Amino acid sequence: MKIKVLGSAAGGGFPQWNCNGPLSRSVRNGQQGFQARTQSSIAASADGEHWAVFNASPDLRQQIAQTPELHPRADKGLRNSPIEAVVLTNADVDHIAGLINLREREPFTIYAHERVLEALAANSIFNVLDPEMVERRRLSFQHANALAGPEGPLGLTVEAFPVPGKVALFLEDAEKGDNFGTQEGDTIGVRISDGEGGQTRACYYIPGCAAVDPAILDRVEGAGCLLFDGTVFTDDEMPKAGVGAKTGQRMGHIALDGPDGSLQGFGDSDIGRKIFIHINNTNPILKEGSPEERRAKSAGWEIAFDGMEVEL
Repeated sequence: MKIKVLGSAAGGGFPQWNCNGPLSRSVRNGQQGFQARTQSSIAASADGEHWAVFNASPDLRQQIAQTPELHPRADKGLRNSPIEAVVLTNADVDHIAGLINLREREPFTIYAHERVLEALAANSIFNVLDPEMVERRRLSFQHANALAGPEGPLGLTVEAFPVPGKVALFLEDAEKGDNFGTQEGDTIGVRISDGEGGQTRACYYIPGCAAVDPAILDRVEGAGCLLFDGTVFTDDEMPKAGVGAKTGQRMGHIALDGPDGSLQGFGDSDIGRKIFIHINNTNPILKEGSPEERRAKSAGWEIAFDGMEVEL
Protein backbone atom coordinates (compact mmCIF):
# COMPACT_ATOMS: atom_id res chain seq x y z
CA MET A 1 0.00 0.00 0.00
CA LYS A 2 1.25 3.44 -0.91
CA ILE A 3 0.38 6.69 0.87
CA LYS A 4 1.22 10.06 -0.71
CA VAL A 5 1.05 13.33 1.21
CA LEU A 6 -0.65 15.76 -1.16
CA GLY A 7 -0.72 18.63 1.32
CA SER A 8 0.84 18.93 4.77
CA ALA A 9 -0.20 22.38 6.04
CA ALA A 10 -3.25 23.42 8.02
CA GLY A 11 -5.98 25.68 6.64
CA GLY A 12 -4.54 28.58 4.68
CA GLY A 13 -1.42 26.68 3.66
CA PHE A 14 2.17 27.79 4.14
CA PRO A 15 2.66 30.62 3.53
CA GLN A 16 -0.88 31.73 4.16
CA TRP A 17 -2.00 34.24 1.53
CA ASN A 18 -2.54 37.13 3.96
CA CYS A 19 0.06 36.28 6.60
CA ASN A 20 3.21 38.33 7.08
CA GLY A 21 4.28 36.46 10.20
CA PRO A 22 7.97 35.53 10.43
CA LEU A 23 7.54 31.94 9.22
CA SER A 24 5.28 32.79 6.28
CA ARG A 25 7.53 35.72 5.38
CA SER A 26 10.60 33.48 5.44
CA VAL A 27 9.18 30.84 3.10
CA ARG A 28 7.78 33.52 0.79
CA ASN A 29 11.23 35.09 0.58
CA GLY A 30 12.86 31.75 -0.24
CA GLN A 31 14.88 31.63 2.96
CA GLN A 32 16.88 28.45 3.44
CA GLY A 33 15.32 25.90 5.79
CA PHE A 34 11.72 26.66 4.80
CA GLN A 35 9.48 24.70 2.43
CA ALA A 36 6.10 25.82 1.08
CA ARG A 37 3.18 23.51 1.81
CA THR A 38 -0.40 23.20 0.56
CA GLN A 39 -3.40 22.39 2.73
CA SER A 40 -3.77 18.97 4.33
CA SER A 41 -4.70 16.00 2.16
CA ILE A 42 -3.34 12.53 1.40
CA ALA A 43 -3.93 9.85 -1.23
CA ALA A 44 -3.76 6.07 -0.84
CA SER A 45 -3.60 3.15 -3.25
CA ALA A 46 -3.36 -0.61 -2.91
CA ASP A 47 -2.03 -1.13 -6.45
CA GLY A 48 -0.61 2.21 -7.58
CA GLU A 49 -3.35 2.63 -10.20
CA HIS A 50 -6.62 3.17 -8.36
CA TRP A 51 -6.53 5.92 -5.74
CA ALA A 52 -8.56 7.30 -2.86
CA VAL A 53 -8.05 10.88 -1.69
CA PHE A 54 -8.47 11.61 2.01
CA ASN A 55 -9.81 15.14 2.52
CA ALA A 56 -10.39 17.39 -0.46
CA SER A 57 -8.17 20.39 0.17
CA PRO A 58 -8.94 23.74 -1.52
CA ASP A 59 -5.51 23.19 -3.14
CA LEU A 60 -6.55 19.86 -4.65
CA ARG A 61 -6.24 20.97 -8.28
CA GLN A 62 -2.63 22.05 -7.67
CA GLN A 63 -1.94 18.87 -5.70
CA ILE A 64 -3.23 16.67 -8.53
CA ALA A 65 -1.08 18.59 -11.02
CA GLN A 66 1.98 17.95 -8.84
CA THR A 67 1.23 14.21 -8.45
CA PRO A 68 1.71 12.16 -11.66
CA GLU A 69 -0.04 9.15 -10.09
CA LEU A 70 -3.27 11.19 -10.07
CA HIS A 71 -3.10 12.34 -13.68
CA PRO A 72 -5.53 11.02 -16.34
CA ARG A 73 -4.32 7.81 -18.01
CA ALA A 74 -3.19 8.10 -21.62
CA ASP A 75 -4.80 4.76 -22.51
CA LYS A 76 -8.26 5.46 -21.02
CA GLY A 77 -9.79 8.07 -23.29
CA LEU A 78 -10.00 11.83 -23.27
CA ARG A 79 -11.68 12.14 -19.84
CA ASN A 80 -10.67 9.88 -16.96
CA SER A 81 -9.13 9.96 -13.50
CA PRO A 82 -7.44 7.42 -11.21
CA ILE A 83 -9.19 9.14 -8.26
CA GLU A 84 -12.08 6.79 -7.56
CA ALA A 85 -13.00 7.75 -3.99
CA VAL A 86 -12.75 10.69 -1.60
CA VAL A 87 -12.90 10.12 2.17
CA LEU A 88 -13.68 13.09 4.44
CA THR A 89 -12.66 13.22 8.11
CA ASN A 90 -14.70 16.34 8.92
CA ALA A 91 -16.58 19.22 7.28
CA ASP A 92 -13.88 21.87 7.74
CA VAL A 93 -13.60 24.15 4.72
CA ASP A 94 -9.99 23.09 4.20
CA HIS A 95 -11.17 19.48 3.88
CA ILE A 96 -14.30 19.80 1.70
CA ALA A 97 -13.84 22.89 -0.52
CA GLY A 98 -11.61 20.93 -2.90
CA LEU A 99 -14.55 18.75 -3.91
CA ILE A 100 -15.52 21.57 -6.27
CA ASN A 101 -12.33 20.87 -8.23
CA LEU A 102 -13.71 17.39 -9.00
CA ARG A 103 -16.77 18.51 -10.94
CA GLU A 104 -17.06 18.01 -14.76
CA ARG A 105 -19.12 14.81 -14.48
CA GLU A 106 -16.29 12.50 -13.50
CA PRO A 107 -17.55 9.46 -11.51
CA PHE A 108 -16.18 8.78 -8.02
CA THR A 109 -17.54 7.96 -4.56
CA ILE A 110 -17.59 10.23 -1.50
CA TYR A 111 -17.30 8.56 1.91
CA ALA A 112 -18.01 10.48 5.12
CA HIS A 113 -19.81 10.28 8.43
CA GLU A 114 -23.49 11.19 8.19
CA ARG A 115 -22.85 14.49 10.01
CA VAL A 116 -20.46 15.53 7.23
CA LEU A 117 -22.78 14.27 4.49
CA GLU A 118 -25.53 16.41 6.02
CA ALA A 119 -23.26 19.46 5.83
CA LEU A 120 -22.59 18.78 2.14
CA ALA A 121 -26.29 18.29 1.42
CA ALA A 122 -27.13 21.59 3.15
CA ASN A 123 -24.73 23.55 0.91
CA SER A 124 -26.11 23.74 -2.62
CA ILE A 125 -22.71 24.59 -4.13
CA PHE A 126 -21.81 20.90 -3.82
CA ASN A 127 -24.62 20.08 -6.24
CA VAL A 128 -22.03 20.75 -8.97
CA LEU A 129 -21.07 17.13 -8.25
CA ASP A 130 -23.75 15.41 -10.30
CA PRO A 131 -25.43 12.82 -8.02
CA GLU A 132 -25.78 10.53 -11.05
CA MET A 133 -21.98 10.45 -11.27
CA VAL A 134 -20.83 11.00 -7.67
CA GLU A 135 -22.30 8.63 -5.10
CA ARG A 136 -22.24 9.60 -1.42
CA ARG A 137 -21.82 6.78 1.09
CA ARG A 138 -21.96 6.88 4.88
CA LEU A 139 -18.91 5.72 6.82
CA SER A 140 -19.88 3.35 9.59
CA PHE A 141 -18.25 3.17 13.01
CA GLN A 142 -19.63 -0.34 13.47
CA HIS A 143 -17.71 -2.16 10.74
CA ALA A 144 -14.87 -1.77 8.26
CA ASN A 145 -15.72 0.09 5.07
CA ALA A 146 -14.39 -1.42 1.83
CA LEU A 147 -13.76 1.46 -0.57
CA ALA A 148 -15.11 1.15 -4.09
CA GLY A 149 -15.21 3.42 -7.11
CA PRO A 150 -16.73 3.34 -10.59
CA GLU A 151 -14.39 0.51 -11.60
CA GLY A 152 -15.15 -1.60 -8.54
CA PRO A 153 -13.32 -2.31 -5.25
CA LEU A 154 -10.12 -0.36 -4.65
CA GLY A 155 -8.55 -3.00 -2.41
CA LEU A 156 -8.55 -0.54 0.50
CA THR A 157 -10.42 -0.83 3.76
CA VAL A 158 -11.22 2.15 5.98
CA GLU A 159 -12.17 1.84 9.62
CA ALA A 160 -13.64 5.12 10.89
CA PHE A 161 -13.71 6.15 14.56
CA PRO A 162 -14.64 9.31 16.46
CA VAL A 163 -11.87 11.43 17.95
CA PRO A 164 -12.04 14.44 20.28
CA GLY A 165 -12.63 17.54 18.18
CA LYS A 166 -15.29 20.04 17.27
CA VAL A 167 -17.81 20.97 14.61
CA ALA A 168 -16.56 22.90 11.55
CA LEU A 169 -16.16 26.65 12.05
CA PHE A 170 -18.98 27.57 9.66
CA LEU A 171 -21.35 25.21 11.52
CA GLU A 172 -20.63 26.52 15.02
CA ASP A 173 -23.63 27.52 17.12
CA ALA A 174 -22.66 30.15 19.72
CA GLU A 175 -25.80 29.39 21.72
CA LYS A 176 -24.37 25.96 22.52
CA GLY A 177 -21.67 27.52 24.72
CA ASP A 178 -18.21 25.99 24.73
CA ASN A 179 -19.53 22.92 22.91
CA PHE A 180 -20.59 24.95 19.82
CA GLY A 181 -22.99 22.17 18.85
CA THR A 182 -20.33 19.50 18.43
CA GLN A 183 -21.58 15.93 18.14
CA GLU A 184 -19.95 12.54 17.65
CA GLY A 185 -18.91 12.19 14.04
CA ASP A 186 -17.98 15.84 13.47
CA THR A 187 -14.31 14.82 13.62
CA ILE A 188 -13.11 11.30 12.84
CA GLY A 189 -9.91 9.40 12.34
CA VAL A 190 -9.45 6.58 9.85
CA ARG A 191 -7.43 3.38 9.72
CA ILE A 192 -6.38 2.66 6.14
CA SER A 193 -5.26 -0.82 5.12
CA ASP A 194 -5.06 -3.11 2.12
CA GLY A 195 -5.90 -6.22 4.12
CA GLU A 196 -2.30 -7.42 4.25
CA GLY A 197 0.04 -7.61 7.23
CA GLY A 198 -2.41 -6.63 9.95
CA GLN A 199 -1.66 -3.62 12.17
CA THR A 200 1.94 -3.27 10.99
CA ARG A 201 0.65 -2.54 7.46
CA ALA A 202 -2.05 -0.08 8.60
CA CYS A 203 -1.87 3.71 8.37
CA TYR A 204 -3.87 5.92 10.72
CA TYR A 205 -4.80 9.37 9.43
CA ILE A 206 -5.96 11.78 12.17
CA PRO A 207 -5.40 15.35 10.91
CA GLY A 208 -7.70 16.95 13.48
CA CYS A 209 -7.75 15.89 17.13
CA ALA A 210 -8.25 17.77 20.39
CA ALA A 211 -6.76 15.22 22.82
CA VAL A 212 -4.79 11.98 22.98
CA ASP A 213 -7.12 9.78 24.98
CA PRO A 214 -6.75 6.11 25.98
CA ALA A 215 -9.03 4.99 23.14
CA ILE A 216 -6.73 6.54 20.53
CA LEU A 217 -3.60 5.13 22.17
CA ASP A 218 -5.06 1.62 22.23
CA ARG A 219 -6.20 1.90 18.64
CA VAL A 220 -2.90 3.03 17.08
CA GLU A 221 -0.58 0.79 19.12
CA GLY A 222 1.58 -1.29 16.82
CA ALA A 223 0.54 0.58 13.68
CA GLY A 224 2.85 0.84 10.71
CA CYS A 225 2.23 4.57 10.37
CA LEU A 226 0.42 7.42 12.13
CA LEU A 227 -0.27 10.73 10.38
CA PHE A 228 -1.38 12.94 13.26
CA ASP A 229 -2.57 16.48 13.94
CA GLY A 230 0.48 18.79 14.10
CA THR A 231 -1.40 22.10 13.93
CA VAL A 232 0.28 24.03 16.75
CA PHE A 233 3.33 23.49 18.92
CA THR A 234 1.89 25.36 21.92
CA ASP A 235 -1.79 25.91 22.65
CA ASP A 236 -1.43 29.71 22.81
CA GLU A 237 0.82 29.91 19.76
CA MET A 238 -1.46 32.03 17.56
CA PRO A 239 -2.34 34.66 20.20
CA LYS A 240 1.32 34.99 21.17
CA ALA A 241 2.30 35.41 17.51
CA GLY A 242 -0.30 38.16 17.17
CA VAL A 243 -2.04 36.53 14.21
CA GLY A 244 -5.25 35.40 15.88
CA ALA A 245 -7.10 35.14 19.17
CA LYS A 246 -7.92 31.43 19.08
CA THR A 247 -5.99 28.77 20.95
CA GLY A 248 -5.38 25.33 19.55
CA GLN A 249 -8.05 23.87 21.83
CA ARG A 250 -10.57 26.49 20.68
CA MET A 251 -9.95 25.30 17.12
CA GLY A 252 -10.24 21.62 18.12
CA HIS A 253 -6.51 20.83 17.86
CA ILE A 254 -4.12 19.41 20.44
CA ALA A 255 -0.73 21.10 20.86
CA LEU A 256 2.51 19.17 20.49
CA ASP A 257 4.00 20.61 23.68
CA GLY A 258 2.90 20.41 27.30
CA PRO A 259 1.86 17.67 29.74
CA ASP A 260 -1.31 17.02 27.73
CA GLY A 261 0.36 17.44 24.34
CA SER A 262 0.88 14.85 21.64
CA LEU A 263 4.65 14.51 22.18
CA GLN A 264 3.97 13.41 25.74
CA GLY A 265 0.78 11.52 24.89
CA PHE A 266 2.39 9.20 22.34
CA GLY A 267 5.71 9.00 24.20
CA ASP A 268 5.47 5.29 25.00
CA SER A 269 3.61 4.16 21.87
CA ASP A 270 4.99 1.48 19.56
CA ILE A 271 4.33 2.90 16.09
CA GLY A 272 6.45 2.29 12.99
CA ARG A 273 6.41 5.87 11.66
CA LYS A 274 4.94 8.88 13.45
CA ILE A 275 4.38 11.90 11.20
CA PHE A 276 2.93 15.31 12.02
CA ILE A 277 0.58 16.68 9.35
CA HIS A 278 -1.90 19.58 9.14
CA ILE A 279 0.74 22.04 10.39
CA ASN A 280 -0.27 25.66 10.95
CA ASN A 281 1.80 28.50 9.49
CA THR A 282 2.71 29.61 13.05
CA ASN A 283 4.19 26.26 14.13
CA PRO A 284 8.00 26.54 14.54
CA ILE A 285 8.53 22.90 13.48
CA LEU A 286 8.16 24.29 9.95
CA LYS A 287 11.62 25.81 10.34
CA GLU A 288 14.24 23.16 9.65
CA GLY A 289 16.72 22.96 12.50
CA SER A 290 14.59 24.91 14.98
CA PRO A 291 14.64 23.74 18.62
CA GLU A 292 11.01 22.69 18.25
CA GLU A 293 11.67 20.66 15.11
CA ARG A 294 14.67 18.99 16.75
CA ARG A 295 12.59 18.15 19.79
CA ALA A 296 9.86 16.55 17.68
CA LYS A 297 12.41 14.53 15.73
CA SER A 298 14.22 13.42 18.88
CA ALA A 299 10.88 12.03 20.08
CA GLY A 300 10.69 9.90 16.92
CA TRP A 301 8.42 12.11 14.83
CA GLU A 302 8.77 13.13 11.20
CA ILE A 303 7.45 16.40 9.76
CA ALA A 304 5.20 15.87 6.73
CA PHE A 305 5.92 17.71 3.50
CA ASP A 306 4.09 17.83 0.20
CA GLY A 307 5.08 14.84 -1.94
CA MET A 308 6.16 12.70 1.01
CA GLU A 309 5.63 8.97 0.41
CA VAL A 310 4.91 6.13 2.83
CA GLU A 311 4.91 2.49 1.73
CA LEU A 312 3.47 -0.25 3.93
